[in-house]
Amino acid sequence: MTDKKHKVRESVRKGYAAIAKGRGSCCGPSSTCCGTKASHEVAKSVGYSDADLATLPEGANMGLSCGNPGAIAALKPGEVVLDLGSGGGFDVFLVAQQVGAKGRAIGVDMTPEMLGKARSNAELFKKQTKLGNVEFRLGEIEHLPVADASVDVVISNCVINLSPDKPQVWREISRILKPGGRVAVSDLALLKRLPRKILVSIEALVGCVAGAVLVDETRAMAKAAGLAAITLTPKPGYVDNMVDWNDPLYRGILKRLPKGAKLSHYVASINVEARKPVRGKKR
Repeated sequence: MTDKKHKVRESVRKGYAAIAKGRGSCCGPSSTCCGTKASHEVAKSVGYSDADLATLPEGANMGLSCGNPGAIAALKPGEVVLDLGSGGGFDVFLVAQQVGAKGRAIGVDMTPEMLGKARSNAELFKKQTKLGNVEFRLGEIEHLPVADASVDVVISNCVINLSPDKPQVWREISRILKPGGRVAVSDLALLKRLPRKILVSIEALVGCVAGAVLVDETRAMAKAAGLAAITLTPKPGYVDNMVDWNDPLYRGILKRLPKGAKLSHYVASINVEARKPVRGKKR
């Protein structure tokens, strides 16, 4: 790994460790949004229902979402689902209920503090739901601790944009998916290049903005990794809502924009859906 990529990864790791401890800002409306009412409103604004959120252990929802990947995954009972950058376990716990006791929901995160939080939440989840089908593994999304062709569905929520090596992430997704396996990702993507003042801001990187790439680049990386049936669907309104949330992190990003510009002129929330081809079938 180059020094630059290493520095980016360590900056993200430190930023999310602080969020796990309740000492950092995040993709939401509060400088310590973990478990607050504000985090609940953030989740509802990106597609989660009150019924979804009522099933979660307290503290699992940390306001880090930019979409609802489980809603587009079309999950079936018995499937194995992997969440990239699972944080406190928010999406893992939701999809675990969809795949049921015969399925499995696995979360991978590189931040020990997040992993500890998720594993504690898993105990509460089991008591609440009687489901013991969740697992959390320490690892980087560029080097997943998962066997080849062992996963039915890969989900992720506002995480891939943080990676310093996104093509490798997409190769890993393709590697671990079973033939015919699916991708359901919510992420941020660029509509046009960000100003340099934002690109050099670690604050903006941890806020899921500075690490984003152009929409067409996302499509190209997924295709190069061997995935097919790639669909990217923009979700208007999310980025402007971030401004309304008045989070200190986003106030800092806005100060770096050119006069009169909106963040939504540069960044969009998107759903990414794709499938790993079955050998011998047309893509």
